Parts: sequence; C-alpha cells; structure tokens
Amino acid sequence: MFGLGDWMYNVLGPDSAFLVVIFVFLIFFIDALVFPTLPELFFILGLMYYDPISLTFGVQLLIAAAVAEIVGSLILYYVVKRARIPGRIRRILDKYVNLLICKDERMLLLNRIAPMIPYSGAFVALIDSWKLPKSMFYITLGCLLKYGVIMLMSGFFFIYFSSGDAQTYTILFVLIVIAVSLMAAFLRKRKEGVTNENC
Repeated sequence: MFGLGDWMYNVLGPDSAFLVVIFVFLIFFIDALVFPTLPELFFILGLMYYDPISLTFGVQLLIAAAVAEIVGSLILYYVVKRARIPGRIRRILDKYVNLLICKDERMLLLNRIAPMIPYSGAFVALIDSWKLPKSMFYITLGCLLKYGVIMLMSGFFFIYFSSGDAQTYTILFVLIVIAVSLMAAFLRKRKEGVTNENC
C-alpha cells in the first residue's frame, strides 16, 4: 500500500527532519496569528515523515507546535493591546464570554475540544479579567494535551497495524477529532443562540 511517510522521506530526503519541524512550526504560527489552517492534519503529516513514527521526532514536533502557538498568540496579544479598540467591541466580547461554559481563562483549554474562541491572543488582550500568564498556560497545556494524544494514538496505530493501515487509521482519527470539535462548537453556538433569544 502507498506509504505517505515513505513518499515524504523519499522526496525530502533523510536529512530534512528539521525542515519538517519548521514547516509544522509555521503552520501553527499562522493558525494562531493569521487564519485557521487545520493544524491537526499538518501535525500528523509531519509525524509521518518517519515510518514507523519516531517518539523523539514526535516530541520535537509537539514542542514546535506549542512554541508556535505561544509566539503567535503573544504577537497577536501585543498588536491588539496597542491598537485602539472601541469600547463597544470589548462590551460585545464580555457578553460573549458570559455565555461560554467557562468565563475565565480555562475556556482556552476547552477551546481545544470545542473551538469557540478564534484568535486567542486577541481575546486575551480584549477581556480585562483574563490574565496573560494564566491564558498562555492554558493555551500551551491545551496544545500539549491535544497533540500529545494525537501523537500517542498514531504510535498505537503503527504498533498494532501495518504501515499503510496505520497511516489510514491515523488520518481518520484526526479527521474524527476535527469533526467532533466542529460539531461541539456548532452545538455550543446553537445553545448560545437559544439563550440569547430567551433573554
């Protein structure tokens, strides 16, 4: 069966692991700062550079993803902090936060399961009650937990299945994670809409 990892290895060569790490870093950086990029898929593609998946390389990708999230979020935080944002926008965001499951920085951790807060760095800058260190902690923890689980599941598939099947199951697992996240966000937004109508 076609091996994506073998293909990447042949195209990039055996000495391109650093380029893969940089690529994953840039994807997560863009996702945190500019626009959504479905980083889950790119993370898993990066993992497949080695077949079977290398734990050491996986940890490097995990660190790159977390650092990129922090850097992207911090840049966005400071850009928004220095910008002149109308008070009306802040009041709207405050009302929005009051509708969320968690009204404090812990929502940034839940955001990994049900993405309800786009551009986390901007949100942290605009919500006065949210503190930067605590927010960065939850952003980092959420990143490490989510992508750590994806990495461990990938390793599990490669241990118990053939290489081609493991790649297929890993990609399906990531697609299911994305679908569940989108569904959870949709249901939460729908619930918020009903709450607003009742107010």
